[in-house]
Amino acid sequence: MTDEPDKCIRMTDLSEEDRPREKAMTHGIASLSNTELLTIVIGSGLPGTSALSVAQKMLRDVDNKLSGLRSQSIRALIRNHRGIGAARAVSIAAAFELGVRCRDEQPDEKPQIKCSADIYSYIRGRLEEEPREHFVVLTLSRSNRITGCYKVSEGGTTATVVDVKLLMKEALERLAENIVLVHNHPSGNLKPSPQDIDLTRRIKGAAELFGIRVLDHIIIGRSGYYSFSDEGKL
Repeated sequence: MTDEPDKCIRMTDLSEEDRPREKAMTHGIASLSNTELLTIVIGSGLPGTSALSVAQKMLRDVDNKLSGLRSQSIRALIRNHRGIGAARAVSIAAAFELGVRCRDEQPDEKPQIKCSADIYSYIRGRLEEEPREHFVVLTLSRSNRITGCYKVSEGGTTATVVDVKLLMKEALERLAENIVLVHNHPSGNLKPSPQDIDLTRRIKGAAELFGIRVLDHIIIGRSGYYSFSDEGKL
């Protein structure tokens, strides 16, 4: 089955071996298309409409891009997609979050930050599709290996409020040697605002009082990122 939803298909239209659950059992979960995976997460359809048809319609509404669903909040999933209630919306959000957490797990050594591209590669999956602005801090060891990642604040579509005192409290409790600041611009504009520049200056000054270095401040958008360090603004 392809991810292009040409027509609505009922489960009974499919041979048993082509039904998503049976196909996963026989050929493995990786053999399933995006539509089939989403069908399994949804679980059941509506009267007269199969879960497969609901999944097809959801993907069609976001141009068949999973990132389009990933960027929607639980409430938005309920609001935007017929047949998706609270339980199904939470299941879909949970599936995406499990994928993010699995990717972020490091079975061996924690990743080492050597340049801005390393930061972007590590954190982009969490922020580039977020519809709201998030401010995140990475804590690093003396050798610049990531020891933690925590969200300081979440705001609206254009701004979020960061409490420098709470940010530093978290960094100190995690015994950070160095930190990296990261936030996203849902608008896609990567240029730092005057507020971004002022906040970076204040955090850097507060961190220096405790012997903690701010290595970079990264702004993430859908088209890439901006590095304060690379641009000589740190």
